[in-house]
Amino acid sequence: MRLQALRARRKRRARPVDAGKRDLNALAPNILDRQFTASAPNEKWVADFTFLWTAEGWLFVAVVLDLFSRRVIGWSMQSTMTAQLVIDALTMAIWRRGEERMAQEAALLHHSDRGSQYSSESFQRLLDALGVTCSMSRSGNVWDNSVMESFFSSLKTERRWYATRNAARADVFDYIERFYNPIRRHSTLGYLSPVDFEQHAQVQEHVA
Repeated sequence: MRLQALRARRKRRARPVDAGKRDLNALAPNILDRQFTASAPNEKWVADFTFLWTAEGWLFVAVVLDLFSRRVIGWSMQSTMTAQLVIDALTMAIWRRGEERMAQEAALLHHSDRGSQYSSESFQRLLDALGVTCSMSRSGNVWDNSVMESFFSSLKTERRWYATRNAARADVFDYIERFYNPIRRHSTLGYLSPVDFEQHAQVQEHVA
């Protein structure tokens, strides 16, 4: 096989299955309705999580993204897909944006899928405590959260094989904080990076 430059076809790895139970009473309507633009920060946040394979097993990556600037404002990584995974990502977003600042802004909409993590009592209780409106995609419809799907597609485009979960964590951190937020340009943002777009918006606001 080596002489003929042949390689064995690897068996497709089974995707992890969400075994958690959804709280049907916590399921919310699709308020976002594919309106993926916002006129100011902290109006609309979208959230989801994905998974990366390592030699130690799966690493789950949860992300919260602000639709105003397409900036990743919260993220979390764990070896299991529990409610705590998405709670930690939202908690980081709240910490970064500041509870005081959020209280002064218009009502915040948080959009996700209908997974058991987002419909869990603990996550819904956190949204209620923060006064955040919950929106959820329709069942089995990835286009209802296509901005997050696009982000994860970019994240995984050049991903490599990871020997450990810590190696994957370091690589994801580097992608988000050192490339995506400060450097990666978006056509929807006038070819500015998320950080540059927010800084430009702040300057414009002060001038006005």
